[in-house]
Amino acid sequence: MNLPLTRRHFLHDCGIGVGKIALAGLLTDAFRRPSFAASASSRTHPLTPKPAHFRATAKRVIHLFMAGAPSQLELFDNKPKLTELEGKPIPPSVIGGQRYAFIRPDAAVLGPRYKFAKHGKSGAELSEMLPHLAKVADDICVVRSVRTDQFNHAPAQIFLNTGFSQPGRPSLGSWVLYGLGSETQDLPAFVVMSTGGGISGGSANWASGFLPSLYTGVRFRNQGDPILNVSSPPGIDARLQRDSLDLVRDLNQQRLALEGDPEIATRIAAYEMAFRLQTTAPELMDLKSESKATLDLYGCDPAKPSFARACLLARRMIERGVRFVNIYHEGWDAHGDVAGNVKNNCGKTDQASAALLTDLKQRGLLDDTLVIWGGEFGRTPMVETNPALGRSNGRDHHPQAFSMWLAGGGIKPGLTYGATDELGFHVLENPVHVHDLQATLLHCLGFDHEKLTHHHAGRDFRLTDVHGHVVREILA
Repeated sequence: MNLPLTRRHFLHDCGIGVGKIALAGLLTDAFRRPSFAASASSRTHPLTPKPAHFRATAKRVIHLFMAGAPSQLELFDNKPKLTELEGKPIPPSVIGGQRYAFIRPDAAVLGPRYKFAKHGKSGAELSEMLPHLAKVADDICVVRSVRTDQFNHAPAQIFLNTGFSQPGRPSLGSWVLYGLGSETQDLPAFVVMSTGGGISGGSANWASGFLPSLYTGVRFRNQGDPILNVSSPPGIDARLQRDSLDLVRDLNQQRLALEGDPEIATRIAAYEMAFRLQTTAPELMDLKSESKATLDLYGCDPAKPSFARACLLARRMIERGVRFVNIYHEGWDAHGDVAGNVKNNCGKTDQASAALLTDLKQRGLLDDTLVIWGGEFGRTPMVETNPALGRSNGRDHHPQAFSMWLAGGGIKPGLTYGATDELGFHVLENPVHVHDLQATLLHCLGFDHEKLTHHHAGRDFRLTDVHGHVVREILA
């Protein structure tokens, strides 16, 4: 250990010297690149339709995301006990040390603001604020026992969409495209629309994370061109644009052959999709071909952006082969005036949500289209009142228990699943964690959620992380 070692000895004479390490790296790179590039160029398009693990009951998904978290206590989970206890502090034994951002642990109970009634042959109990959904009660499965790990909007939205509370993981739509590919070459296979203010979780909700960006959701705008720059500028005709795109494509293909970078393949596909969208997007967004009866069913004014218009467009998209549609309707964050909040948002969403189910069913599409409705968490049984913030008669965030509904695509219709305690605070029967929900959705699409994986950073990742089980009781 006392031998004199020089820099020359380390760099040259040593059996594992830096020089030999560098040479090995250069040789490895020289031999590796041609084969990698060849495999990349010969590889089929990443969005080519692929088989699932087993026979699926759903081919496509429409996710109606009620961002901000609707109050389950005013919509789906009737709790007469809250009316009985209104104005009294909730028992400390129920709270169990749970802390809240905007209310005290001893905040008073707030009873349901609306009446409930049973509907359909199934006897589903729904709020008077959902008169249109009540008409299709036998087509939906209401899950009253959903729970999440996240308390705040952005982490909870990202968690529900990606299985992780921080940005950087692939979204559900991205996983579906990664596993199934696309059935259309003329439209994006994963489309995102929104019908309100900003989305707390932002684009992380529909990003592809560590998957190639080809699997990222494409956001359509509410008015004007659905995608920016889809219209050619003055003086650019179709021939000139085609020639320009061909030149860009050839240059990108040369670089792809050298580098084998999948993001270059994504860029090539994006340019080609953009060219086709100049024809397909305007035709998709033009609702003149829809009958007056259909427009009236949705409550849709074709000239005005709305949740109803987005739902009708979602039906048109899946008819054209779109695999996954996200519609975000923001505005359900009822820290004050929960009654007014629910009434306002139900007025904007209830008719169109029910119409979407009716329309899909009439066209024979509901059987293999999975529709999901819900937010990122629920609302507290206790009242939120804060004069400094101008809040009264509201409800705070509640991750322990909330409600969602699902329909079509292999889900058992006319079922109410799960139950909470008499105060709507804790899940009492058949808890459904967000990871369980994700596992079940993937199952309907033909995937074993434990086997739909992508190797990244030294290990295999999946949507459900290391959790989740399929809720087989809600499957048809």
